[in-house]
Order: sequence, then structure tokens, then C-alpha cells
Amino acid sequence: QVQLVESGGGLVQPGGSLRLSCAASGFTFSNYAMSWYRQAPENERELVASITSMKITMYSDSVKGRFTISRDNAKNTVYLQMNSLKPEDTAIYYCKFRKYGMDYWGKGTLVTVSL
Repeated sequence: QVQLVESGGGLVQPGGSLRLSCAASGFTFSNYAMSWYRQAPENERELVASITSMKITMYSDSVKGRFTISRDNAKNTVYLQMNSLKPEDTAIYYCKFRKYGMDYWGKGTLVTVSL
């Protein structure tokens, strides 16, 4: 069955970096766009970045220039490199893809940006 497993979250100081990974299984990974979302306490889940099957990327304005999404189809993994982290980046980060109109989500990984 479809599985998305995020990893790489943790506690980091402002200005620091983290790289998140999302390992996918149960579907033909290379055929699908993948996305990273995040949800901060008391906020709605928001789109952070997406990458198509052709590796075309898009970013939310809040992370543009600081975050980079990439994918390794040989490893069935999508990454989110996060640089120049700010306290407002603190959230649970989820990866997602959509197949036949149904969204599949991982369980998320917590990123905390704090002194």
C-alpha cells in the first residue's frame, strides 16, 4: 500500500539548516508530483513547495529563496532543504501526493526553530 515516511526534523537555532526526507513506497514515484506542506500550532496546513514528475518546482512566497525541494527517483525520495530557518518556520512538515483525486499524506516530522 501507499506509504510516505518523513524524517529529518528536529530542533535548530534561527539561521540554521535542516534537510527533510520523505521516503515513498507503494506507487510509481517517478510518475507523480510531490509536495511538502506544514502546519504550525493553531494554523491551517499550508503548501510549502512542490516538484512535478519533470522536476519543475514551485515555492510559497514565505520560503522562496531559502528552501529547495528536490527528488531522487532512484531512491523514491523527495527532499526539502531548509536554510536560513526562522522561528516562524516551526511546524510539523508533511509530504503529500495526489493520485486519481485522492491525497496521500505522511505522518509528518516536527521542525522547531528556537534558541
